[in-house]
Amino acid sequence: MDTKSKSINTYAVTSAVVHDSQATDDLLNENDEGQELYADSAYTGETQEETIALCKMINKVCEKRYRNNPLTEEQKNKNTEKSRTRARVELVFGFMEQSMNGLKLTRAIANRQSKSIGIVRATGIIGLINLTYNLFRYEQVIRLNISHK
Repeated sequence: MDTKSKSINTYAVTSAVVHDSQATDDLLNENDEGQELYADSAYTGETQEETIALCKMINKVCEKRYRNNPLTEEQKNKNTEKSRTRARVELVFGFMEQSMNGLKLTRAIANRQSKSIGIVRATGIIGLINLTYNLFRYEQVIRLNISHK
């Protein structure tokens, strides 16, 4: 998602057993070079860092604390700053779930289907939900630009 326009650029759909961070390869590409990547601490690790470096992105993933190794105050402050940007993305998911009822519908359909059909249908539905959200967002941007003139 682009944090400036708040529009969805790329998405990946996986089954519930796949952790979100395992889809990093599917979401990033060479066109993202020089862009900042904001994500929560679940996206830390060698594999994710290699993918981010390979795409030549600026790593803004929140740092993770480990047992017997708490974050320093500086790391906490950096995570707070990173989380402010990430919050813009989370608002989109909240809008999609509450205003569009889309994400609940997708789970229900995916649960009723065989794995292969469920993923295909869920991918199509989520693609349409993302498109619908982007149209809502586009209309909002146009409306706001007209009212500020």
